[in-house]
Amino acid sequence: MESLQYLSGFGNHFATEALPGTLPEWQNSPQKVAHGLYAEQLSGSSFLAARHENLRSWVYRIHPSVQHGAFKKRGKSNIESTGNQPSPEQMRWNPMPVPTSPTDFLAGLTLMAENGRLCEQKGVAIYLYACNKSMEAFFYSADGEMLFVPQDGALTLKTELGWLNVAPKEIAVIPRGVRFQVAVSENCRGYVCENFGTPLRLPQLGPIGSNGLANPRDFLAPVARFEDREGKQTLVAKFSGALWEAALDHSPLDVVAWHGNYAPYKYDLTKFNTIGTISYDHPDPSIFTVLTAPSETPGMSNIDFVIFPPRWLVAEHTFRPPYYHRNVMSEWMGLITGVYDAKAKGFLPGGSSLHNTMSGHGPDTATFEKASTVELKPQYVGETLAFMFESRYPFAVSTYAQTGGLLQKDYMDCWKDLPKNFEA
Repeated sequence: MESLQYLSGFGNHFATEALPGTLPEWQNSPQKVAHGLYAEQLSGSSFLAARHENLRSWVYRIHPSVQHGAFKKRGKSNIESTGNQPSPEQMRWNPMPVPTSPTDFLAGLTLMAENGRLCEQKGVAIYLYACNKSMEAFFYSADGEMLFVPQDGALTLKTELGWLNVAPKEIAVIPRGVRFQVAVSENCRGYVCENFGTPLRLPQLGPIGSNGLANPRDFLAPVARFEDREGKQTLVAKFSGALWEAALDHSPLDVVAWHGNYAPYKYDLTKFNTIGTISYDHPDPSIFTVLTAPSETPGMSNIDFVIFPPRWLVAEHTFRPPYYHRNVMSEWMGLITGVYDAKAKGFLPGGSSLHNTMSGHGPDTATFEKASTVELKPQYVGETLAFMFESRYPFAVSTYAQTGGLLQKDYMDCWKDLPKNFEA
């Protein structure tokens, strides 16, 4: 059972303790912590960050996190960085199959694409996961924060700072460096975006005003929960694109209390307040942005997480599906449930597509023909939930994405029968 607390403004300071009287009344690092615990600060921003951008949490734990054996390379894995070059080719993939043998989250996590330079804290990596077994090892990424988007099956994210249960139509974010396990009780499948850049945050609302998109009140963080468990354990670290491992003699999920604003959180996508046109023209995807990680160039995000949720379509005298376009941003799409309104077939729940910088894309032939003649009466698009990872950097796809059997080699055929309708 998970225990949660509201984030109280998304990112504001909050506190939690699993044993009453653990949190110091005013000191961050008192001379002696209650219950014989160790004080430790977890920093998610540089020490010179402005106050409103400073991210850190004080944790009070049974063992300090430095207490582990020497790290060694774990060996080649299916999440290591690719040396492949980006391509302008439009691509689409079938869903990853559910494993037939026992496979935990880390073994079933597979790199599909990446961009930027993780050592410069720019760009992202995109993974698919498929698992049917709970993790025994503990894991953290030193390269970036991890955004989980379950598509099938619920995950329990057991983190240092508490537990999060995350089901399809929900998302969760685990900050860079936070240690965790993934527990499952069923076949699970979904997507992960590892953000190397500035932490994800809510987008500015601008002319939308005070009401719309994701509301700060709906983001939840875990309350303190600890394991006082001794015995041989394995800690796996993702560091500079490779996996390392070290031995532990205790569970690292031993934080008894903590306070701060650097913590895991979850969000229910069904609570998104969708904004759309009530006059004409298809709106840009920016009005569907849930979270964003800005880059040093205003308006050019390191990554935007965008959803296309159930909504009413009422625009008149227009073409309602997403129009044909080329974008300076690169777009990786996934489908959680239903049918995406720009594709009649081929884009399956659990599947993916990639349209890199300035590569043309848009509705397939069947969708275009139907949308060009359909009666434009109010329509509720109710059984669909798609999303997009949108980045300023072009994506290079992994070797697995090219040769692993999921790539739809006939994807381009969905546009080949678009007729020439020109009349002089």
